Amino acid sequence: MKRILLFLITILLVTACAPQPAAVVQTTQIALPMGYIPNIQFAPFYVALDKGYFAENGIELTFDYSFETDGIALVGAGKTPFSLASGEQVMLARQQELPIKYVFTWYKDYPISLITTDPTIIKLKDIKGKQIALPGLYGANYIGAQALIYAIGLQPEDVKFSSIGYTQIEAILSGTETSAIVYSNNEPILLASQGVETHNFDLADYYNLASNGIVTNEDTIKNDPALVRAFLDAFSKGLADTVADPDAAYEISKKYIENLDQADESVQKQILNASISMWQLEPYGFTDQANWSNMLVLLKDMGLISDSVVPTDAYTNEFIR
Repeated sequence: MKRILLFLITILLVTACAPQPAAVVQTTQIALPMGYIPNIQFAPFYVALDKGYFAENGIELTFDYSFETDGIALVGAGKTPFSLASGEQVMLARQQELPIKYVFTWYKDYPISLITTDPTIIKLKDIKGKQIALPGLYGANYIGAQALIYAIGLQPEDVKFSSIGYTQIEAILSGTETSAIVYSNNEPILLASQGVETHNFDLADYYNLASNGIVTNEDTIKNDPALVRAFLDAFSKGLADTVADPDAAYEISKKYIENLDQADESVQKQILNASISMWQLEPYGFTDQANWSNMLVLLKDMGLISDSVVPTDAYTNEFIR
């Protein structure tokens, strides 16, 4: 009997000391719609992915470089839990009864500017009667252009829009256009690097709008708030690391942006630093209600949404720490 007891005790001790199998961690696979081609402005995502912040939070992340409206549609239909989008896309989606909700402000400033080489445009009001080039009558460029016009009391018919696709740089360089709507943190820097100085009017100096951020849907918020927190936590860490060490973030980004190692490093780092200056950092992700109210006023004035859209339904700060 004593031998049996000793044998059982030995077995228990050996079992207790033996390495235990690691707990199985549930992994959520997410293909994140980016709304644009691979670009240095996405450095926080590249850093967060590269440093394992998403993996640590149980997220296997890949990037889907599709159009912004595609991301909104996918999130609204529950096909993917997150996307990047600007504020007007959220409100336009809610006008269509898509249950989109904005949960993290990435850009505190709506990153749109009017740039011009026209010497007669000294003040923004001088654009009256002028032609302004932009990709088309859609998206953030168009909303930003309308906001600039609205902010200075002009009417849309006071300027002529020229739809040229995403060729603003080429148009300015060739002289076929003298004024264009662009992203504040990109085209002005690229043009300056080629010796073309432009007079820039940044929308953020005239009118504040809900800008680029991370969106999800109401079902995900209700049924899986832990996933929302995990995703935003990982991104916030990547954001903080990028701000703390832009040079290291740039090196990491080379793994995710084809030919970045062959690009003009000085210019690309200027774009990254210009982007950082526009990000919402205090606190990370916080959404200002006034920006959504301004967006509502603008979109209603443009005839794009009705009174049925309530700004406070379009966003939440509940996941912001």
